[in-house]
Amino acid sequence: MASRRALHFVFKIGNRHETAKFYRDVLGMKFLRHEEFEEGCKAACNGPYDGRWSKSMVGYGPEDDHFVVELTYNYGLGSYKVGNDFQGIAISSNKVIENIQKTNTPATVENGVTTIVSPGGYKFFILPADIEGDPVQKVILGCSNLLNTIDYWTRLLGMKIYSQTEKSVVLGYSDNKCKLEFIDLGVPIDHATAFGRIAFACPKDQLPALEELMKNENQKILTPLISLDTPGKATVQVVILADPDGHEICFVGDEAFRELSQVDPKADSLLDEGLKNDKSDEWYAKHNKSKAAA
Repeated sequence: MASRRALHFVFKIGNRHETAKFYRDVLGMKFLRHEEFEEGCKAACNGPYDGRWSKSMVGYGPEDDHFVVELTYNYGLGSYKVGNDFQGIAISSNKVIENIQKTNTPATVENGVTTIVSPGGYKFFILPADIEGDPVQKVILGCSNLLNTIDYWTRLLGMKIYSQTEKSVVLGYSDNKCKLEFIDLGVPIDHATAFGRIAFACPKDQLPALEELMKNENQKILTPLISLDTPGKATVQVVILADPDGHEICFVGDEAFRELSQVDPKADSLLDEGLKNDKSDEWYAKHNKSKAAA
């Protein structure tokens, strides 16, 4: 469905300072938006937590035409357990290769692909090639049964198959946008406590029909169609689903999301202000304690 597009992947992070440094200095991304919240998201964007949290959007360009990363930080939580659900994000960029060398970031190289791991344990695969448009090529997830996964994402969500092997499939909505690859791991998918979420946009009038389809197919709906308010910004409608392996999928109304997701020139300063005002790392260090693990 050409009217749908991939938006972002959500990571939970425990150390904002090191994470911000990684995305800025190693991946060379820009912070596009930053928001602080006093209570948990109605759609559980920050996970199953009710307290204070922040959201930072980071990528290589505006969200209108780039796939980006959403970093959610829950105050007081210092780490999350990574499962086998998220396998990595592939990026094509010679500049990132240079940044890895310049910053002495630990990396492994195999078959020309450089693998690095962000603070928090999320993998990125860097291909030594510069391409036109968005450097983010694909998000790679694990699945337990490839045929079930293909059926769900193509028949129910309308994705196109771009390539397929016995153990993997590459799917997408658009030829020149970020793709989604599933690798059949042959074991149950463990989302642990770091479980992420992938988001897509579609015309707002498709959301009720999408929800109805999932009801008729007896598929899991995590959050029925709901409106989310961002103070001073657009109100967006979302429905959140789960595929056969429990991967969380957010569909958001495209029209309002384009308004909501405009680049904020203050994003960097807002993030830096949030980092400066968050004294929790200093407090825990001073008292020889560690932040809670999720």
